[in-house]
Amino acid sequence: MSTITEAEVRTALAQVEDPEVRRPITEIGMVKSISVADNNDVAVEIYLTIAGCPMKNTIIERTEEALNGIEGVGNVTVTTDVMNDEQRREFRNAVRGTASEPVIPFAQPDSRTRVFAVASGKGGVGKSSVTVNLAAALAAKGLSVGVLDADVYGHSIPHMMGSEEKPHQVDDMIMPPQAHGVSLISIGHFVDDNAPVVWRGPMLHRAIQQFLADVFWGDLDVLLFDLPPGTGDIAISVAQLVPNAELLIVTTPQMAAAEVAERAGTISLQTRQRIAGVIENMSWMEMPDGSKMEVFGAGGGETVARRLTQITGGKVELLGQVPLDTELREGGDKGTPIVLSKPDSGAGEALNAIADKLVVRRESLAGKSLGLGVTPK
Repeated sequence: MSTITEAEVRTALAQVEDPEVRRPITEIGMVKSISVADNNDVAVEIYLTIAGCPMKNTIIERTEEALNGIEGVGNVTVTTDVMNDEQRREFRNAVRGTASEPVIPFAQPDSRTRVFAVASGKGGVGKSSVTVNLAAALAAKGLSVGVLDADVYGHSIPHMMGSEEKPHQVDDMIMPPQAHGVSLISIGHFVDDNAPVVWRGPMLHRAIQQFLADVFWGDLDVLLFDLPPGTGDIAISVAQLVPNAELLIVTTPQMAAAEVAERAGTISLQTRQRIAGVIENMSWMEMPDGSKMEVFGAGGGETVARRLTQITGGKVELLGQVPLDTELREGGDKGTPIVLSKPDSGAGEALNAIADKLVVRRESLAGKSLGLGVTPK
């Protein structure tokens, strides 16, 4: 029987990613010690960033799985220890760099993250339901996804994603909780007992700025903002802080709602944001006999898309129509988006189809670095 080497163990550990940072634990200083006995029993001690790390069990399970995959390995033992302040500082530098002031990564010219600000003209059109389902659908397709709950007064994302974990801090970096493979942050994570948030403009702007700069999002493919209804302070702050954010306008078929939704889209003329498309929610109710009952009328989504096309001068597409479905509401109450619980339902299929359209990148990559390590002569 050949003896397992420490190098083999370290190679196996390199396949283990920290679930929050999405980087190998060997790259970010999380491996404290490796011990290989003569009978090929392997003992590994892993550093955790904090004592109550919510990902402790996940990290241990992934580590055990990787070690048990080594040919000829005996008994595997994985234990944990907690980083001290200096080690946490080194961890922070390893994952985020040594810049003294946090920057907003999504506002940088070389950012590859698609940023969508999900907006509506008024409340009650299902904007947050659309946001969480799009996030879950995109994550299920293998993308790295984040959701920033920018609806400070009406925050609901943690509940609708079934997230009960709280963010934790590593040095000056906030680690966001995860649910259904999606990283998320909300003011709801920081208030107790459903307390109201009584803030004015400058405080709202600072909160969004901190969520963008101080939270460690990692290398996201897609970031979704759940904006509050209307065109107030937060919508303007998002446009200032992340100028490349694209607007997704959510409306219902009702003409009164469509007129208000149009105003949420026309803000793009002042903020110079691109409108990614319009999503019509609660389009109809499917009846037992196969017919459709248009509870809120018809045509609102098409009207908003057509009017925004005329106003902005660029093609604004109606990305999809989501039927009225009680299971969509129940999924939000239970914290399991319908795209995961009932993907074959009418609403699940419609939302998955919209997510497929968002995956397609329309902007040109010409002149942008792809990080291939090739430098021009």
